[in-house]
Amino acid sequence: MDFVLHVLEHSIFDTLELVPLLFLTYLAMEAIEHTASAHVRTAVERSGKAGPVVGSLLGALPQCGFSAMAATLYAGRVVTVGTLVAVVLSTSDEMVPVFLAHQEPLGSLFAIMGVKVAIGAVVGLAVDAVLRARNRAGDGKLHIHELCEREHCHCDEHDSHAYDHAHEGGSSGDYAHDHSHGHSHAHGRWAIVRSALIHTVQVTFFILVVTFAFGLLIEYVGQDALGALLANHPVRATFVAALVGLIPNCGASVAITELYLDGVLAAGPMLAGLLASGGVGLLVLWRTNAGARQNAVITTFVYAVAVVAGLVVGALGILF
Repeated sequence: MDFVLHVLEHSIFDTLELVPLLFLTYLAMEAIEHTASAHVRTAVERSGKAGPVVGSLLGALPQCGFSAMAATLYAGRVVTVGTLVAVVLSTSDEMVPVFLAHQEPLGSLFAIMGVKVAIGAVVGLAVDAVLRARNRAGDGKLHIHELCEREHCHCDEHDSHAYDHAHEGGSSGDYAHDHSHGHSHAHGRWAIVRSALIHTVQVTFFILVVTFAFGLLIEYVGQDALGALLANHPVRATFVAALVGLIPNCGASVAITELYLDGVLAAGPMLAGLLASGGVGLLVLWRTNAGARQNAVITTFVYAVAVVAGLVVGALGILF
């Protein structure tokens, strides 16, 4: 019973850390959808080409909430799939604090982070370029309203009327004008905040439940058993470490980093595990994005990139 309460405590703490960033993300999305001018909306829709580079740099910061933010923004098509992939691959999660706690050389830490950022940016840019070349980059429009409908955030009737007017013959400028007028009073502004709060609560609860479940699994298996599974076979360790990295729980990145620092994991498997360890980003993607097949493709792609990168580093004998 004690270890259950221990896991629950950590799950609650880790989830609560995400709430402010999730709320600000949804608040920004609602503001863009309901109050921004047509020019602002157009600028956001067209800013995706540099997204993977910016996303990979943000992901390197020791805050796994950026991957949750990227998944949320992608669900509303505010950012591209390449940007989402870049953030997930570069996300440091718990690697940085574990390195610092062990007082490891900063050069090794920065080298690993630099490789993750480079891989995230290059792969993200390549994904977007390929999708654009194949005309599969989407319609180039924001889909925040559809996200709101799926989540049943109960936007007020004026919002729905203005949105319908814009899509039934009115222009995007009419939509923005109607929203600017409708949200010029307190009730309109509260509707945006209320919608963002509802989204945040729904996603937070989902993250807490799944994080707690995986936390129990990691605690039950134990780091020693995980280390035994990953030791003495670099190729197998690379595949398994990347699979462990996909677990949406900070314990996954902690275990991978600890095993690497203890000498159980080689550099290749460690990199594979940390590339796949994108915090709760993929978990939020599965919760907020409507296309299950699309979510599966993105998740599988992240796993494949992590494995390939790990195998290459292992084959070249690269050390950090």
